[in-house]
Amino acid sequence: MTNQTQNPNTKNKYNLSKRTSDFGFEVIIFAKNIKENNINEPIMNQLIKSATSIGANYMEADYA
Repeated sequence: MTNQTQNPNTKNKYNLSKRTSDFGFEVIIFAKNIKENNINEPIMNQLIKSATSIGANYMEADYA
């Protein structure tokens, strides 16, 4: 890792803030389409929690 500032032109190219948000949203859509039962309910719950926390973790690291 380097402490160099990012090139402002590359920030739009990768736009991790939007990509992580979109990923969390897509996982929620996916989970809604899975039939609920006693076995997969905790798995889907954890999947949604972990997928949506990626964006929060990225934002926290980006502002640090």
